[in-house]
Amino acid sequence: MALRKQQSQTYITRPSYTELPHVKKPAKQRNNLISRGEKILLMGLLAVVTVLSLMIIQSETAVRATSTEISLMEKEIDSTVKKNNDLSVQVSELSTYERIWKKAEELGLKLNEQNVKVVPGQ
Repeated sequence: MALRKQQSQTYITRPSYTELPHVKKPAKQRNNLISRGEKILLMGLLAVVTVLSLMIIQSETAVRATSTEISLMEKEIDSTVKKNNDLSVQVSELSTYERIWKKAEELGLKLNEQNVKVVPGQ
């Protein structure tokens, strides 16, 4: 029995890497292709590009809205100018002496030089 106790207490040890001088530990492989600092810089760059893109889009939208308003105003100005020209032509047609004389005759007015009074100019 004593022999059995002695055999069961003996252990076989394996050599470790530190005990073997000719075997080197494998180098730690770098899983990350970019470091944490590079990731932060990349995220910052993406944020700046996104903000600048949004600013450009917003300014382009404002320019387009302003140009639309300008074109609408120009159309309105053109139509008003056309109406003014038409009205000035009507005024010139309606204010001719022949037309005024015909209207006066229709209303029963006659030319009487004795009835004309001269008003002194101011």
